[in-house]
Amino acid sequence: MPEPNSPTARKRQHPEQTDQNEVPLKRQKASSPAEFWDNLSTIWLTKRALRELDRRNTASIPRPPQSPRRYRPVTRAFRRNPPSLLSATEYLRRCEPRALKDIKAFAKQGGPDLSSLRNHPEPICNTMSSSQSSRNQGKTLAASSGTKPITNTTRTKSTGTYDRDFQQHLIDSRIFPDEHEYTDGSVPAEPINWDKINSRLAQPRPSLSPSQFSDGHFKQFKKANAYASKEKQISETVIPIIEGTVSGRSRSGGVPFNNLDPLTDGTLKPGNPDIFYGARPEQLDRRVRKDLGGQIIPSTQHDLPIAPNFFLAVKGPDGSLAVAERQACYDGALGARGMHSLKSHGQKEPIYNNCAHTITSIYQGGTLKMYTSHPTEPSAPGEPPEYHMHQINTWGLTGNPKTFREGAAAYRNARDWAKEQRDTAIAQANEKARAMPQSAAASVNVVSSFTSEASASGTYDDP
Repeated sequence: MPEPNSPTARKRQHPEQTDQNEVPLKRQKASSPAEFWDNLSTIWLTKRALRELDRRNTASIPRPPQSPRRYRPVTRAFRRNPPSLLSATEYLRRCEPRALKDIKAFAKQGGPDLSSLRNHPEPICNTMSSSQSSRNQGKTLAASSGTKPITNTTRTKSTGTYDRDFQQHLIDSRIFPDEHEYTDGSVPAEPINWDKINSRLAQPRPSLSPSQFSDGHFKQFKKANAYASKEKQISETVIPIIEGTVSGRSRSGGVPFNNLDPLTDGTLKPGNPDIFYGARPEQLDRRVRKDLGGQIIPSTQHDLPIAPNFFLAVKGPDGSLAVAERQACYDGALGARGMHSLKSHGQKEPIYNNCAHTITSIYQGGTLKMYTSHPTEPSAPGEPPEYHMHQINTWGLTGNPKTFREGAAAYRNARDWAKEQRDTAIAQANEKARAMPQSAAASVNVVSSFTSEASASGTYDDP
């Protein structure tokens, strides 16, 4: 037996028998559980739906036991004369006239009977996909004809998890996108504080006046936007100009909301906004944090913001606006649920005042879109609350300095307004917690993983 460190022992050994149904982990695609598809009222024709159909069809077909794979030794003669497979076109081109005549006569009668292949499982030993085969065949034909293969084919960007089936799941769970219509043709009402929100967002900002933000600054922004082709570049070079100066620990992003309770039936992946703003953990009484942890604390990382109610989805020029809107709808509902739980904490019944306390935004291709998100009372006893998304406005930030100042001012004003809503809700929840009976307060675990600091909230230096 060779030593452990010998060259022979380090060689990769071929397994005597492999599981033919096993797929390498790095090639497996994340899929939604079966309950996600079973509960959809309508299943749209998406890539994820087709993968789920293939999975179910494959699982329903009994596979015969496979014999151990035999590996044919690769000899020198095999290397000199490897077997070649001909395409149908190449085979017909090489056929003798008599054989070609017989094939044509056979084809006129309908060709071979393939009914026995119906519902037959895919070949186990297939080592090349149809796309790979077509690419290799294209390379062979191009090489034989002396031309270069075409490589500038346009491909559609995948929508991933945020596809039409994802949106259908949200609608079935009473989480409605902008301009949704009920079955009777009616539309959800705007929040009752709609006019106040619009008035607040339209206020000018001294930091964006022509004396502070000149036409030259606008040209720099427009240039940065033109040169940013990826989401990461936009987040690093474009968004900071829109946001202005931000200090404190109220801003974060790119963190999955793994600690939040599922918004629907648990089949959706956690929210993961590109940018979000929330409160510092020490602002909120630890008893409230313990009671509402699954509603307002997105992550187990204790220094990240809690109770987020301002979100931004960033997409590159090649990104999908539909995906961004679905992401904004989902993130906004998560934030609206958290704000609702804060305002209802300590009450006998949940409070539904039809007011919006959450704002979501989308930035793509120089365009900024902003929405409100708010919950309403369940339509029937035992049903979950409804969440509604309403578009506030759209600004073309790359159009001219005036539209940039208006859009950037609306963004910063909305961020400040969202902070005020958070601070008010937190102050109310803290007051109710302090009014709790001492016996109830003593039952709460006094050990908290959050640190208490004198400074309560993050600030925005931009006026």
